[in-house]
Amino acid sequence: MKIGLSVKIDVTKIDKKRLYAGKKGTYLDLTTFINTDETNEYGDHGFISQSLDKEERDQGLQTPILGNVKVFYTDQDQQAPQQAPQQAPQQDNFDDDIPF
Repeated sequence: MKIGLSVKIDVTKIDKKRLYAGKKGTYLDLTTFINTDETNEYGDHGFISQSLDKEERDQGLQTPILGNVKVFYTDQDQQAPQQAPQQAPQQDNFDDDIPF
């Protein structure tokens, strides 16, 4: 299944000690939790935070939420098993929001 996500983070909340050097740049491991069945008051489907290693998770540590995640596209309907035809939903100009 393909899912399009919009992610916004507050970079001032990044714990710079968690940045690490890689072969092609400086990296930060992030974790996101998404629930496509529910949204919060801003229409977001989840949040994003800095990743924890196993030892930190076992200790019950938490990192601050850096931002939010919103699902803006999914091809779930295209991959769903064929069912009896239903009345076509109203077009909501999805393509108008796509920047390309």
